[in-house]
Amino acid sequence: MTFARRLVLGTILVLFFTVLVLVWAAERSLRRDLEADIAASLEREARLVREALPPDSTRWAATVGRLARENGIRITLLERSGRVRADSDLPTIAGTPPESLLAEPEVKAALAGGRFTHVRREARGEARMYAAVAGGPGVIRVATSLAQVDETVRRAQAAVAGGAAVALAVGTALALVAGRSITQPLTALVSTARAIAAGSLPRFPRSGIPDIDTLVQALRQMHRQLADRFEELRRERAESAALVEAMTEGVIATDGRGRIATANAAARRLLGYADDESLPDLPELFRAKAAREVVNVALEGKVVQNREVDLDGSVLLVNARPLVSGGALLVLHDLTEVRRLEAVRRDFVANVSHELKTPLTSISGYAETILTDHPEPEITRRFLETILSNARRMQRLVDDLLDLSRIEAGRWQPDIESVDLATAAQDVWGTLGDRATQRGVTLTVDAGSSHVPADADALRQILTNLIDNSLRHTPPGGRITCRARVDGDGVVVAVADTGTGIASDHLPRIFERFYRADLSRSREEGGTGLGLAIVKHLVEAHGGRVWAESERGRGATVSFWLPTPSIAIPT
Repeated sequence: MTFARRLVLGTILVLFFTVLVLVWAAERSLRRDLEADIAASLEREARLVREALPPDSTRWAATVGRLARENGIRITLLERSGRVRADSDLPTIAGTPPESLLAEPEVKAALAGGRFTHVRREARGEARMYAAVAGGPGVIRVATSLAQVDETVRRAQAAVAGGAAVALAVGTALALVAGRSITQPLTALVSTARAIAAGSLPRFPRSGIPDIDTLVQALRQMHRQLADRFEELRRERAESAALVEAMTEGVIATDGRGRIATANAAARRLLGYADDESLPDLPELFRAKAAREVVNVALEGKVVQNREVDLDGSVLLVNARPLVSGGALLVLHDLTEVRRLEAVRRDFVANVSHELKTPLTSISGYAETILTDHPEPEITRRFLETILSNARRMQRLVDDLLDLSRIEAGRWQPDIESVDLATAAQDVWGTLGDRATQRGVTLTVDAGSSHVPADADALRQILTNLIDNSLRHTPPGGRITCRARVDGDGVVVAVADTGTGIASDHLPRIFERFYRADLSRSREEGGTGLGLAIVKHLVEAHGGRVWAESERGRGATVSFWLPTPSIAIPT
């Protein structure tokens, strides 16, 4: 039931019961007042009858009849014995002693010297009021009908009922108006509350009713506070989402049923899912058994810390903990690169140790021989030359390591200028001329007037490593060619030889540190295994790229591309 109906119905019920109470109270009050007036009138008339009775008792019947007719009342004269001496309504019963009259209350009161009025209904249902006083033969009793009182009361009740009906109708109409005036702003408040709940712009009504206006003001203030808090929550949620999305670790949050509620871009990348691809439930997300065990433990409400799992070739560090609201939070850290770098570090240490061990062993052995055996001067000289050669080899290794470390750390930046490739290549060949002459290897530079945009010292080091590497792998009578050509927005420089070549399965790894396609040949020639790695890092520091092409027994070609800067380079 609506508030308006409750209000109208409640008002009608209140008015109805009020009218009933008023009618009942008015009827009781009016009847009591009328009966009191009639009682007082009957007592007066009884006293008047006592005064009007003649001394001659034979005339009492006539006098009683006359007075009764004149006043419209019933008059009865009784002796103390209860014998009726005269009765205006029953003149024929005079002298009869109806014993019942002595038991009437008004008669008893009169015989006792007091006065008393009494109302009782006759056999015909008519209500009469009786009053008695001492006098005459003993008791004078008068009585009158109360029909007039009942009629007056009925007319009064009818008048009150009519007025009550009018009041009820008017009250109902006013209740309808009042209910509508109250319910309309309340209904508007309901719409306002729904708009606030829906997040749309609310409209606050004006009712003119102080209590409702106070409620409207409180609702308006609540809306402002909620808007401020929602804005703060949205800002915090956006910041949290941005932080989660910016994390390099993968973050996955699930509900109590294991359904994924949040997964940032890093988690999707680690698990191989696209940004717009739907994710399965957490128990079905991982295919690796170790990862599924971690998930099961987390969904059971237990904490998992620093658990490493292998997932499709990647190494993930998984941490998980239950959420207070149910579900679990998983943080995935990709350790693949860390483990690879650790492996590289181990290999690097092992390779450096191995590279240093061989010359150190030679130096130590020859030096010990010289100290203990005191060989002939010619043999001593040959031993010392071997010691010097191995020391220089270690020096080259240390220098190459320092150069590689400096380049990788970013502490070196190229100073780009236009370098004449032919001149640079001839300068490098000049430092290697003795070895080349001994082996009968020739160098051909096919660069024309090409100028390469590069750091001059870096370019010479690149050419030195490439030409020296080709010289070590080119048999006597072979040829090395250095050529250049313009390619798009840069210049391609290639160093080709007619040497033994490189097997295709070795080509992807020849730019790794200490990697040798022909281990025995490289050691015989004194290579450090770092030349091509230095070339790769120097070229990439220029923003270029390097690659190799070769077939076993048909020589090798190592090429690198250097970009042409957008600014003018002084020549």
